Amino acid sequence: MQKSLLFFLVFLSVLSTQTTAQLIDDKVVKDQFTDQINLSSPYYTTLTFFYNLEETNFRPKEAAKALRIPENPEEDGEGLAIKLKQIFEGQGVIIRTSSIPNISNYQDSTSGVREPVYYFDKSTLPGVFLEKVGNQWKFSAFTISQIPDLHQETYPYGTDRLLNLLPKIGTQEYFGLYLWQLSGMFLLLFLIFLAHFFFTFLVDKVLVYFFKKLKHQQLGESYILPVARIISYYLIVLLLSVFMPVLQLPVEIWSWIIVILNTLKPLLITVAFYKLVNVVAVYFARLATKTESTLDDQLVPLMRKTLKAFVVIIGTLFILRDGLNLDIIPFLTGLSIGGVAIALAAQDTIKNFFGSVMIFIDKPFQVGDWITSGDIDGTVEEVGFRSTRIRTFRNSLMYVPNGKIADAVLDNHGLRRYRRFLTTLTVTYDTPPLLIEEFVKGLREIVEAHPDTRKDYYHIYFNNLSSYSQDIMFYIFFEVPGWPDELRARHEILIQIVKLANSLGVRFAFPTQTLHMESFPEKKDLIPEYPADSTFYQKKLGEFLSTELKKK
Repeated sequence: MQKSLLFFLVFLSVLSTQTTAQLIDDKVVKDQFTDQINLSSPYYTTLTFFYNLEETNFRPKEAAKALRIPENPEEDGEGLAIKLKQIFEGQGVIIRTSSIPNISNYQDSTSGVREPVYYFDKSTLPGVFLEKVGNQWKFSAFTISQIPDLHQETYPYGTDRLLNLLPKIGTQEYFGLYLWQLSGMFLLLFLIFLAHFFFTFLVDKVLVYFFKKLKHQQLGESYILPVARIISYYLIVLLLSVFMPVLQLPVEIWSWIIVILNTLKPLLITVAFYKLVNVVAVYFARLATKTESTLDDQLVPLMRKTLKAFVVIIGTLFILRDGLNLDIIPFLTGLSIGGVAIALAAQDTIKNFFGSVMIFIDKPFQVGDWITSGDIDGTVEEVGFRSTRIRTFRNSLMYVPNGKIADAVLDNHGLRRYRRFLTTLTVTYDTPPLLIEEFVKGLREIVEAHPDTRKDYYHIYFNNLSSYSQDIMFYIFFEVPGWPDELRARHEILIQIVKLANSLGVRFAFPTQTLHMESFPEKKDLIPEYPADSTFYQKKLGEFLSTELKKK
């Protein structure tokens, strides 16, 4: 940055050799202007005032006659005239004589007043204007009353004292600038180097050390440090804005420097806020990790993008208004009218945007939920401003407009607290009732012993007699977060059921056709023989419970 400033100041001094240090741009007219006092029109009053304040013919007493001074002024007319010229110079206002009316009875139709007045620059100096007093045009009494405040605003923090102090250094000319101007430039350059060194030390050393002590070094170096550096550059620009008007540089150059400085101020503030959005996003991201909803994690990047767009838009408006001195009211009016046309042409986009807003407000689902609705069937991966990305079970991606989702009836399987599992256990018809009773008791013990089953609501009953089997309804619920956990729990339950059946000697039935024939003495029947004593089955069940379920 030091090299850039040095190059800028050298370029400034070289360029200044090609111009004059005067406010009036028409040198031919000034050379032909010999009458020291002529107040017959805005044109001649302007020439009278600035001509008599030039360094070659410095007559502030004659220049003060162009001011409408009250009877008992707080300051003499000569001092007010000099201050008014310094205000023009400090504000970088170029007086173009070709645009000043040379009409004695000039009437400004845009001023909104009936009295004859003439404004030099309504945007920069709205309170400085000429008015007709009798047959003469003079700087208005209102302008005279505003001179002390305008001078203090143009040269703040006591820098106005340097206007009388610096010229005492010397008025010799070098490279088109006076010696006191060159001395002031080198002094200002030294102050900039000193300020840059101080801000760099404060930001890169002290700030990083502070965050390191707080054990947030990553946050400080990655997010806070870039913002602090931009703010340090902004402070240097403020330093230039305060001290550079004192140098009284050629107004043709100074007017462009003012534009650059006034543009840099809102630009650097915009960049600082743009980077500050990352700090806010990190804070909200940490808050989102503490909530159970995964939809908050998707909201943080959307919020970051929205805030950055908002900062860029507002910053651009301030740059246009303060830097380039443009009237943004017609621009905003045009945006409002064009916004209606854009809204009509982008109804679907706006509908999708408000659909996304409703999704984030109502939270009908979150990232990772399995949802179904018509053709929609899959797991939510990401929620954007326009569409929601859903991963189908075919591993393809489905992009669904948020407006469609907001209007659809969704079945959110991911919000289930319990996951139902219903199956029918079919046992053969030769299974005796006592064995079925003990088998059902064992099934209930399996459900009670499993850590992921709902204990307050399940149904296990001998439920039906079908064409080839005796049916036991097995109706339970799993309290698990996702489908993989549900599959794991099913696997564990079914394994225990098979082990229980093998332990008790329960045979599962399947669709068959049995042909009964006479029993032969030498042939053993295929139907197993079941003990009639119920204690036998109770003993078998006890052995199973003590060996298998105790393992859990």
